[in-house]
Amino acid sequence: MSFESILFEPGASPTDLDETSEPDSFRDLNLDQVLAALTAGREEYALKPLFYRTLHDVAAVRYRHEVLRDLEKQDVLEPVKRFAQEMRRMREHHAQIEKLHYGLQKQAWFLDAVEIYCHAVSALSDDLAGRDVNSRGLDGLRRYLADYIGSDRYTTLAQETRGLKLAFAEIRYAVHSHGARITVSRYEGESDYSAEVAATFAKFQQGATKSYLVKLPDFADMNHIEAQILDGVARLNPGPFGDLARFCGRWHDYLDPTIGRFDREVQFYLAYLELIAPLRRAGLPFCYPHVSARAKEEAVEETFDLALAHKLVSDGKQVVTNGYYLEEPERVIVVTGPNNGGKTTFARTFGQLHHLAALGLLVPGREARLFLPDRIYTHFEKEEDIETLRGKLEDELVRVHEILEQATENSIIVMNESFNSTTLNDALYVGTEVMRRILAIGCLGVYVTFVDELASLGEATVSMVSQIVPDNPAERTFKLIRTPADGLAYAWAIAEKYGLTYDRLLERID
Repeated sequence: MSFESILFEPGASPTDLDETSEPDSFRDLNLDQVLAALTAGREEYALKPLFYRTLHDVAAVRYRHEVLRDLEKQDVLEPVKRFAQEMRRMREHHAQIEKLHYGLQKQAWFLDAVEIYCHAVSALSDDLAGRDVNSRGLDGLRRYLADYIGSDRYTTLAQETRGLKLAFAEIRYAVHSHGARITVSRYEGESDYSAEVAATFAKFQQGATKSYLVKLPDFADMNHIEAQILDGVARLNPGPFGDLARFCGRWHDYLDPTIGRFDREVQFYLAYLELIAPLRRAGLPFCYPHVSARAKEEAVEETFDLALAHKLVSDGKQVVTNGYYLEEPERVIVVTGPNNGGKTTFARTFGQLHHLAALGLLVPGREARLFLPDRIYTHFEKEEDIETLRGKLEDELVRVHEILEQATENSIIVMNESFNSTTLNDALYVGTEVMRRILAIGCLGVYVTFVDELASLGEATVSMVSQIVPDNPAERTFKLIRTPADGLAYAWAIAEKYGLTYDRLLERID
């Protein structure tokens, strides 16, 4: 039983996974929005660290790809989902136990929770045994379950659970009410007067009648009368109730740690497949990226911003896809063009692609060949922080300096609209120095700017320009193509700054 994790190869599970904090780039890339959608309704699993911790090894990524491919098969996905639902029901029982007041009732709920667990585990084992499972992860789980169910520990647990359920199902007792006094006694074959009364009045019923019955709320916790009746039943049947008490003490840790871990970790895959399902139905492509920890030649077709696509599809709107490629010795894509033309969205998409690929997940796109980074750094425009006592430009320079000090040749850097607060000459000077440092590091990146000159600093830079509708300069296509900068980016920035864009002029005329 060597299986450990559905997320990590045997022997590779990190011990500090739950201590992983949110990457600094998460909010800039809108990955926090993606994560919020992924974890909604799954808070009990504490999934966030699983989506924070990226992989840096190709074999580790392939391990997850294998599991995902299996889970994309409905005959594998459905039993896994049923297992997850049953395990959630088991946990709900334990949560309810914490709210109950009477010991005997707590024990009964515990027995029910164990029964749910045993049924869930045995059903999953039976279902996976007959499925076409090819991944090392799920095949390892299948083998583990088969061994676990055949173990003395599980066999004893399941037998004792069934025995107790049968013993309690055979208990019969009578409740006699004498005014305010209630007596509990053994059942001696007394008539069920409630059934006789109902049968007597049934003959007088003529058609449907209005019911005057009052529906009482069904509380999980017993009231004091029910508790006293249960105490009486327990005194009359000390054998089964004593066995139940010993059962609860002996099996308080019945949940197998590996199965409990699988129950949590598989939600990583289920949540993501559930998130992208409506996007796929809308016709948006997802693919398993070809990843490399060495080669930096990249190519992606028909990709898009996952967070934006989720919102647009929910609103019934169209999603515009883009693509790019990098060949040796190209490293940095410099994006220029008019504002609101999709430049920032492309920058976010670039960062999202690499984070999702490094999680071992499907990525937005028809095809993708991506590099596995050691870390993703982002520099997006931020409001001035009065607590730092720094101006906007100084604050930007400090943040960029920290990035350049930490980044390695295996990093990703995404710069978006940096140094917009300064003049063109200053932005050109500072931007050129920063770009040269990035190129010297040798990392991959995207640099969104209004300074067109940065797109032609050397053979390692690639120019991409956001497009407009030729007959209507005010209308954006949100398409970016690989072409030399057209020299109009700064003109657009100035026009928008002083209200001289086509749209603003039309507003004034009207």
